[in-house]
Amino acid sequence: MIEKARELDAADPLSAFRARFHVPDGVIYLDGNSLGCLPKATPAAMAHAVEREWGDGLIRSWNASELGAGWFEMGSRVGARIAPLIGAQPQEVIATDTVSTNLFKLISAALAMQAQTGTTRRKVILSEPGNFPTDIYMIQGLESQGLATRRLAPREHLMAELDDDVALLMLTHAHYKTGELFDMDALTKAAHDAGALVLWDLSHSTGALPVDLNGVNADFAVGCGYKYLCGGPGAPAFAFVAQRHHGDLKQPLTGWFGHARPFAFLDDYEAAPGIEQLQCGTSPILGLTALEVGVDLIAEIGVERLHQKSRALSEFFLECVLSNGLDLDLVSPRDSSERGSQLSFRHDNAYAICQALIARGVIGDFRDPDILRLGFAPAYLRFEDMADAARHLAEVFERSEWQRPEFAARSAVT
Repeated sequence: MIEKARELDAADPLSAFRARFHVPDGVIYLDGNSLGCLPKATPAAMAHAVEREWGDGLIRSWNASELGAGWFEMGSRVGARIAPLIGAQPQEVIATDTVSTNLFKLISAALAMQAQTGTTRRKVILSEPGNFPTDIYMIQGLESQGLATRRLAPREHLMAELDDDVALLMLTHAHYKTGELFDMDALTKAAHDAGALVLWDLSHSTGALPVDLNGVNADFAVGCGYKYLCGGPGAPAFAFVAQRHHGDLKQPLTGWFGHARPFAFLDDYEAAPGIEQLQCGTSPILGLTALEVGVDLIAEIGVERLHQKSRALSEFFLECVLSNGLDLDLVSPRDSSERGSQLSFRHDNAYAICQALIARGVIGDFRDPDILRLGFAPAYLRFEDMADAARHLAEVFERSEWQRPEFAARSAVT
């Protein structure tokens, strides 16, 4: 398979972009769906922000001027650059806070909007069991305060659960464990027909899959900055609110950066008129600096091209797995059009297998209780990586390497 892989790499129109990322020698990195590789332009951008903007510009860098970097508008600027990647308008996206915090803001905002418009109080937040934990935890936190009611239903029953009590349907477009995709268009329409609003978590989609929030008439969305957008560990997240809701939006975390005139230093809160009100505390400038580099690079490559290559990589990997005589329990959809940029396999010893692969330089990850998850970040992965990774996986099984005691010891992060 290695010769076929090299032929595919030679014909790959995105192959030159690998050189713009730092991919360590001897590493096949299949965990870009948890933390993207470092763009080579990021260290220089960070150094400039630290040494020139902070070091020389000091407080002047909050304003855009000869000596200033325009930090104050940075959340809006980076959000506007993310917007085309998710089918949104620039004024509908803000880069701010974390996914968890943004979920809390938007769930609360949806509940408040439903309370304003409905004849009866809708309090049910509908999601699926096994959604990413922070999404469910945020509902649970609001439920503990008597502000919401959590309802979880298997994905095949979600539409039937959209009754008059549902205020918000909240789902993750690409499932974090299996990569299975939801039909955003059909579910958003069904929720709207039932009088519910819709919040999409795009953490495992943005930068790898085509998303068209305005095309499906979505209400809200959140997404992650450190996976396929390569913004670095703990990078700021982003939030989307459809333009039509800006007049009714009321988020609960009324911090000073979401104020209409934060430097008026008024005692009473007055929300900024647009997406800027979703900000809370002071913008994390260094984090936004790194994120901006990643966003610009992914935008330059193009999401459609990335998605096309992602599908080709995962399909070739499965072909390589079969050619190595492996019969693994694939839990991701077999059809690449129905999954995100990953493949997940179930095995009772998935953790130890993952650790044995990492010891060989093939970095994937494990998701409890029994999932070996391999992510395919198409911006910097090669088809040759797929062939080599499948060979390593076969050898781990052939030599029973996963049975070594050191591979059973659990680390804090898996």
